[in-house]
Amino acid sequence: MKGLIGKKVGMTSIFDNGKLLAVTVIEAGPCVVTQVKNNEVDGYSSVQLSYDEKKEKNTTNALVGHFKKADTTPKRKVVEFRDFDIAKNLGETVEADIFAAGESINIVGISKGKGFQGVVKRHGFSGVGMGSHGQHDRQRAPGSLGASSDPSHVIKGIRMAGRMGGDRVKTQNLKVIKVLADKNLILVKGAVPGFNGGYVILESRSAR
Repeated sequence: MKGLIGKKVGMTSIFDNGKLLAVTVIEAGPCVVTQVKNNEVDGYSSVQLSYDEKKEKNTTNALVGHFKKADTTPKRKVVEFRDFDIAKNLGETVEADIFAAGESINIVGISKGKGFQGVVKRHGFSGVGMGSHGQHDRQRAPGSLGASSDPSHVIKGIRMAGRMGGDRVKTQNLKVIKVLADKNLILVKGAVPGFNGGYVILESRSAR
């Protein structure tokens, strides 16, 4: 597989073969190779990529030394990609041009946090029903939890109100529409998880 770390810039629309397409703009790289693992020493092969500058005073001494081995400055985001398709050495960079227009990729990001939400928004419940027949303020209620004197407790896994969003989400099979290698930008058809400015991980479609 091949991969890259980037930032979600936002959404826009472009014309492609006469059609107006909604695309997500991703600032992809450049990423620095800060560690290379192989089967002989580590038991598996991988490439560790690092992205986005970070102040040295806000970095632990152990990480400062780790980045100095690759002759680079401290980075904010570090991701390991197993079985990297492209041969890379320590200190080299990986840029947006590893992906091409028309290619299908997977994108991993942290979804937007929604805070504490009820069952209607969180799980798509329709509520108890109308406000007639003696009912009031029940339109968005969860209804019965299905537990009585036996088993005398709420069964684990029941869908209820709670914290929504802020989860690690992988959106699969997104199509690369255009790669602007000189600006380190990749335009992807469709929605990408996360907020504008959030980190995303781009993986080739063959990724597990």
